[in-house]
Amino acid sequence: MQSTTFKKPLSEVNAHIPAHRAFLGEGYKNNPFIASGPKVPRTGGVIISHLPSGADVEALIKQDPFYQHDVADYEIIEFSPNKCHPDFEKFISC
Repeated sequence: MQSTTFKKPLSEVNAHIPAHRAFLGEGYKNNPFIASGPKVPRTGGVIISHLPSGADVEALIKQDPFYQHDVADYEIIEFSPNKCHPDFEKFISC
């Protein structure tokens, strides 16, 4: 999982939303992403992926326009799920 926190005003973040959504679309098309969305309140966002390592997530983050334009800080949160909904079992083992 990765969490972003905006470090620039929303007016600057919003300028990169179309490119960020295209990045997300590729992530769903190529299959590393499970879910994504903004935090509430809108101070950043969260992406849940099933990449095998933090290094793989770091490599993917570098393709995000929010990273490329330095509008967000990133935190990678790795965890080992031991329970999940059966529909998630095709992505991760629980």
